[in-house]
Amino acid sequence: VNTTLIRRRIRDPRLKIKYMQVGSRSMTDIALIYIEDIVNKTVLKTVEKRLNNIEIEAILESSYIEEMIEDDNLSPFPQIENTERPDAAASALLEGRVVIAVDNTPSVLMAPATFISFMQSSEDYYERWILSCFTRAIRYIALPIVVLLPALYVAVTQFHPNMLPTQLALYVAATRANVPFPPYFEALVMELVMELVREASLRITTPVGSTIGLVSGLVIGTATVEAGLITPIAVIIVALTSLASFAIPSYNFSTALRLIRFGFIILASIFGLFGISAGMCILVIHLCTLKSFGVPYLTPLTHFVERKSDLKDTVIRPKIRNMVHKP
Repeated sequence: VNTTLIRRRIRDPRLKIKYMQVGSRSMTDIALIYIEDIVNKTVLKTVEKRLNNIEIEAILESSYIEEMIEDDNLSPFPQIENTERPDAAASALLEGRVVIAVDNTPSVLMAPATFISFMQSSEDYYERWILSCFTRAIRYIALPIVVLLPALYVAVTQFHPNMLPTQLALYVAATRANVPFPPYFEALVMELVMELVREASLRITTPVGSTIGLVSGLVIGTATVEAGLITPIAVIIVALTSLASFAIPSYNFSTALRLIRFGFIILASIFGLFGISAGMCILVIHLCTLKSFGVPYLTPLTHFVERKSDLKDTVIRPKIRNMVHKP
C-alpha cells in the first residue's frame, strides 16, 4: 500500500523499489525506495548494507529498523525521519534521499536526516511563501525557548538576580519569600508534572485526552501557586516552554529537545550561566560530530561555502519557482 501511494505521486520509471525480508521469524517485507539518477549512491549503499546486516527475530514496526541502522544509538537526536504522509516521502525521494517502507506499518523512514529537515513541515510548501517564512521563523524562535528558558530562569534567579530590572527583581524576590523550595527544584518538579500530564493525555481517548490535559494543567498550576509551593513566574515559564515544544514539527526531535532541557536545568542549578554556556558548547560539538549515513547532521549550516544554494530552504522558505537546485 505504501509503495503504491508513492508510485501514484512519482510516475517515473527511474523510481526503483528493491524488496528484501528482515526478521528470522516474522519475515517482514521491506521496500528500499529511491530514484536512480538522483539518489546519493554512497548513502544508498550504506543503507542497503546496514539493512542486510540486521539480525533479529521479528520486525513489528518501522522503529525497529530505525534503531538498528542509525549511526549513533546513544545520541538523543533522531538521525532518520519518519512520516505517515505519502507527499512527504515523495518529496524526500525527489531530494535524493532513500525511503524505507516496512510492511504492516503506516509510517516510512527517510534517510539521511539533518537538523534542518526536522524543522521543516510539509505545510510550508502548501501555503503562500510569505506565510510559510513567518511560521518557520516562529519555530526557530521556539527552539531556544524549549531548550533554555527554564534553565535561564534557574540561573538568573539563583545566581544572577542583578541581571533583572529592579522592579522585576523585587517582584521575583517577593513571590519567592514564602516558597520553601529553591528555583531548580521548582523547575524540575513542574517540568516533570507537565511531562506526566502530556503522557497521561496520550493514553486517554482522543476526544477527552486534550481536555483532561488542559484542565489538569490549569488545576495543578493554580493549586500549587495558591498553596505557596511554586511561584507564579515558574508556572508561566514552564507553560511557555511546553507550548513552544508543540511548535516543533517532528515529535521525535521535540522529545529529544525536552530531554536535553532537563540537563540544562541541572547545569544551571550547579554553575549558573557558566553551566548553560558549557552545556551549549557540548551540545554544539555533539551536533557537529553527529552524522546520518555519512551526511553531517548540521548540513547545510556547516557546508554553506561549498553549496550556498542549500541555504535557500533553511530558515526562509523560497518561492517554488526559485527552488531549482537539489540539496
